[in-house]
Amino acid sequence: MADEAKAKGNAAFSSGDFTAAVNHFSEAIDLAPTNHVLYSNRSAAYASLNKYSEALADANKTVEIKPDWSKGYSRLGAAHCGLGQYNDAVSAYKKGLEIDPNNEALKSGLADAQAGAARSRAGPPPMNPFGDAFSGPEMWAKLTADPSTRAFSQQPDFVKMMQEIQKNPSNLNLYLKDRRVMQALGVLLNVKLHGGAGAEDEEMPESPPEQKQPEPRKEEKKPEPQPEPEPEPEPEPMEVNEEEREAKKRRAEAIKEKEAGNAAYKKKDFDTAIQRYTKAIELDGEDISFILNRAATYLEMGQFEDCIKDCEKAVERGRELRSDFKMIAKALTRKGTAYVKMAKCSKDFEPAIESFQKALTEHRNPDTLKKLNDAEKAKKDLEQQEYYDPKLADEEREKGNEYFKQQKYPEAIKQYTEALRRNPKDPKAYSNRAACYTKLGAMPEGLKDAEQCIELDPTFAKGYTRKGAVQFFMKEYEKALETYQEGLKHNPSNQELLDGVRRCVEQINKASRGDLSPEELKERQAKGMQDPEIQNILQDPVMRQVLTDFQENPKAAQEHTKNPMVMSKIQKLVSAGIVQLR
Repeated sequence: MADEAKAKGNAAFSSGDFTAAVNHFSEAIDLAPTNHVLYSNRSAAYASLNKYSEALADANKTVEIKPDWSKGYSRLGAAHCGLGQYNDAVSAYKKGLEIDPNNEALKSGLADAQAGAARSRAGPPPMNPFGDAFSGPEMWAKLTADPSTRAFSQQPDFVKMMQEIQKNPSNLNLYLKDRRVMQALGVLLNVKLHGGAGAEDEEMPESPPEQKQPEPRKEEKKPEPQPEPEPEPEPEPMEVNEEEREAKKRRAEAIKEKEAGNAAYKKKDFDTAIQRYTKAIELDGEDISFILNRAATYLEMGQFEDCIKDCEKAVERGRELRSDFKMIAKALTRKGTAYVKMAKCSKDFEPAIESFQKALTEHRNPDTLKKLNDAEKAKKDLEQQEYYDPKLADEEREKGNEYFKQQKYPEAIKQYTEALRRNPKDPKAYSNRAACYTKLGAMPEGLKDAEQCIELDPTFAKGYTRKGAVQFFMKEYEKALETYQEGLKHNPSNQELLDGVRRCVEQINKASRGDLSPEELKERQAKGMQDPEIQNILQDPVMRQVLTDFQENPKAAQEHTKNPMVMSKIQKLVSAGIVQLR
């Protein structure tokens, strides 16, 4: 559920809906409060909304949870920059670069923060009406969020121009004739500006003719002697206006037909709705929403082939008209939905999956993503159902057992895997495959299979003996002991579990007595320092004080021994070779 909320947040962020992104990331954090990536993502969303205090709080949380993750310091630096705290930003970016020295985002952020710090020390810069619009890391977030400038960020020449303006706002004068720069300036200032290519360019040379009187101006006037074409356009506007009036009239009639179709659709009078939408399409072929509405009606009527044809027509026509990419994505999603409905009979989900994937390349909509995931899961479940055969699964498991007896472990694994494909709910197959992995030294795979075995049947003793054996071989004696003891709760007299407990206790007591050789001690310490549980104990301020008291304050140490929880943690440190009691 947290991953789903995160995916929705990412989709909202990509589409520029930062408020929705914050809400989705907050939902994900409620479900997974220790996931550092979620705080990082929400920090970026807050920064895009210019809520830098909230962005800073999330960035600090990211770094707190995952101090060795360079991206967290990038978020921290950006938030400090947004608040004008440039020295703190410099410090954050430098910490990130200590972790990842080649990270370009951190290098760029550090340069911006240092420049900001220098500006702060130098005092207020000369007045520049537009300079502030291009400063700070939030510039690109604003341009990416606005649909009219989003595509420019993918154009290298535009990116280069904006970077030059960021370095020196006075460079803006060099690029004022570029329509994209003027559009970007309008977005950053939240005003509508006219500039760049278009009708305004034709008027600009006429207003200041005296300022541009060099020789090149005379060359420009040579192509300008076009007095003859000017009389010709005069009669044309009359015709164009007539066409426009006719087009508007047809458009208005088409909208009325569409509204009538919508009313019929709501009443579930689908035949009338189809007639109305068809009439709207005939009146106005420039709006693919009419085609999409008819496709939706066909979908409700169960006429899936007709729905698919209309969706394909909408995509084709939409590309000709350069329609909004969201409309193209909607058509492809509706087409995929029709294929899903058909798959209930055909049992073929591949066309639906392909259609949803194409829709997501046009627009990453969370609803489409969910439909894709559902279709992929339905396909997988169907394949599993068709392949499911417990009888054949037992036969494959027996073949695996024969190979195991012959010590042909890779061949045995192959048979056990096939048995699990035939019956994924068989704990015995997982147990047997775990034993093979253990024999081959593939401990992580063996541990995973043993845990799956226990999950499927918590009373099955073999699952605990397999898991305990893997942990014992990995020299995780404390964990192995816990596994064996858990198994004994279900099978108190199981000899394998009892033997496992005995072996673990011997190894733990060996460490407690200080009987480990220097090599064994070094090996345990190295392994212990990689264990997250050991790391948490060592980072716990209370346990740090306890360990200090054991060295320096015998009276306080004696009190600590009365606390079972403290002594349990100390025993874990002793078993790991981190602490030695004498």
